[in-house]
Amino acid sequence: MKPSTYEQTHLEAQTFQAKTKQPELDWVNILFLTSTPVIATILSFFYFKSNGIEWSQIVLAVIFYFATGIAITAGYHRLISHKAYKANPLVKLLFLLFGAAAFQNSALKWCADHRVHHRHVDDEKDPYNINKGFFWAHMGWIFYKDQQTETSHYPKDLLNDKLVMWQHRNYLWIAVAMGFVLPTVIGYFLGSALGGLALAGVARVVFVHHCTFFINSLCHVVGSRPYTDTNTARDSYIMAFFSYGEGYHNYHHYFPSDYRNGIRWYHFDPTKWLIKTLSLVGLTNDLKKVPEKLILQAQAQMKQKIA
Repeated sequence: MKPSTYEQTHLEAQTFQAKTKQPELDWVNILFLTSTPVIATILSFFYFKSNGIEWSQIVLAVIFYFATGIAITAGYHRLISHKAYKANPLVKLLFLLFGAAAFQNSALKWCADHRVHHRHVDDEKDPYNINKGFFWAHMGWIFYKDQQTETSHYPKDLLNDKLVMWQHRNYLWIAVAMGFVLPTVIGYFLGSALGGLALAGVARVVFVHHCTFFINSLCHVVGSRPYTDTNTARDSYIMAFFSYGEGYHNYHHYFPSDYRNGIRWYHFDPTKWLIKTLSLVGLTNDLKKVPEKLILQAQAQMKQKIA
């Protein structure tokens, strides 16, 4: 039985409203992302005012910056999202622990979003689509609850991963314990609990956040495209320095399964160096590398387009 004109019109109106419905704000994310820079500034001010510069606290902050940042790049990104290599369960566990301390969500959620980004880069389904604006790609998209239906159906390989699911279920307490409590305790034994919390805790979280966010924003706007112009991803040597090698983004989007982002020995890619070093002692294996022939072909095709 065919629907009446009224029923058909009502159905079309509901469909239109569903498509045009304003996304729902995620106030938890908004408050966290906007308050942590303020809290970091205030805590750091009082710490430096009381203690001055203590190099032990600076070194602690740098260690946590690398530990949490590389847990995202080597763990969340290249190991779990792209399966560019395999890792010993202990190594994977450490990546999940320190990755949580970066406060970028659980590996399950992070990797699901990232896989959608690669499948739909620059189109409407891309969670951090640069065509929606620099701020949107940088962090604006995090201010809203899930807009992509695909991310509500997590990949089966991740759902079947016991370590990933354990971290997902316990994400919040792991993040707080590893990201704030641990640096505070270590800072205490180095002479200042406030220094540990302010520098290796909150300020470090803010800095690592934006190092990651700039890959989604700046590396889709500024830099070179030596391998492909089919998407907006670009290589940036500057961002590679601040993001543990992730700045070679044009290469990564063309060859996402490669465990390297910086493919030459002189490319600054600490994530690649860590993965390779761990392989020498048997803690990582099956490191995937794109054949040099394919890389040269991609470069040659881009040079022809430019010529």
